[in-house]
Amino acid sequence: MTHRPAYITIRTIWILLSTLMGIGAQAQNDSISKSKIEVEYTDKGFQFTTADDRFQLHLESRFQFRFATPGDQNPLTLDDLESNEPVFKINRARLKAGGHAFQPYLKYYWEYELSQGNLLDFRVMFEKFPAFNIKVGQWKTYYNRERVISSGKQQLVDRSIITRPFTVDRQLGLSFYGRLFEGRLADFTYHASILTGTGRGEVENDDGHFMYVGRLQWNFLGRELPMTGSDLSFHEKPTGLIALGGVTNRSPYTRFSQAGGGQLFGLEDGLPGQYRVNQGLLETAFMYRGFSWQNEFHTKEIQDKINGGTTRLTGSYYQAGYFFSHLWKAIPEPLELAARYARYTPNTDRRDFFEEEFALALNWFFKGGHRNKLTAEITVFDFQTDIQQLENTTRFRIQWDISF
Repeated sequence: MTHRPAYITIRTIWILLSTLMGIGAQAQNDSISKSKIEVEYTDKGFQFTTADDRFQLHLESRFQFRFATPGDQNPLTLDDLESNEPVFKINRARLKAGGHAFQPYLKYYWEYELSQGNLLDFRVMFEKFPAFNIKVGQWKTYYNRERVISSGKQQLVDRSIITRPFTVDRQLGLSFYGRLFEGRLADFTYHASILTGTGRGEVENDDGHFMYVGRLQWNFLGRELPMTGSDLSFHEKPTGLIALGGVTNRSPYTRFSQAGGGQLFGLEDGLPGQYRVNQGLLETAFMYRGFSWQNEFHTKEIQDKINGGTTRLTGSYYQAGYFFSHLWKAIPEPLELAARYARYTPNTDRRDFFEEEFALALNWFFKGGHRNKLTAEITVFDFQTDIQQLENTTRFRIQWDISF
């Protein structure tokens, strides 16, 4: 299979921005002078808008500084538990741009990872009608909440141990989505996507079998939750969701990440169309007066179409956070306590083999909320390798995440 990464240059970026902002417009009356562009700073960074609101551009940078010991990555094997090397790094360095062009409902967005030289997102959205919208390009597939929430809006330093085996991550393709019966008992948000199924940066399907992803979210209180991990908005009315999701795909890969397609531990590198993957999701989330909750249940089946055999895996996590200043005024308002428990079974035929994660975190939100926050976290990992043996390790991480 030929890999064709989607590279982007500074010149390409400038051409894209120039086109979307209408610089050098062809029509006589469409040229936009500098005096007609309004500039302001918003929660999306610096924003430039034409006086007629036909064109808008926001630019934002985000940096994530992290110290971790021992090690930073979630362990995959018992050998990983023995790592004792401290890590200090710039974990993420992002450049983001978005807005609308020609009409407020024709939107665009792209995101570039500066430290690794990866184009992460590039998409155009037609969002004129609440009940039916269209998106084309590459983005984090709307499947599970934990992965869709930006790494800058999470409650803990990073996502749980079940993200690696179950995320669909970024894909190239087409999506239809919308919200139906807003404010009623049958208030639903839906996403249906047709994707290449070969991961970030891959413009070709490997075997003619596309990836199909569906998500149906019931906003059972008639209000839709934002994609964020903390109740910074202090919801005066309880707001929750129950969601179901499903994925089917056939490709050389058994998992996906920001790096693209890859393999779960113990499975060999695949050929085009070797693995048929079917997976399902049940998800809940809730926020009310500073309290936040979210959890997911995952199941996944991997069929090897060349060598035969089926592997089934399951996973789940439970996460909650609260601003205790609402109960006790002596606690500072910017301080949030969050906790998470996750469990992963890599093969349901061997239920005595599993991995567990216990995490506790403190968030300090500077002015700007998630745009400027400090997170300290302690995590304990347990690996059950047989009925008698249990190995564990403890990790500490502290992270400063800032956007501007």
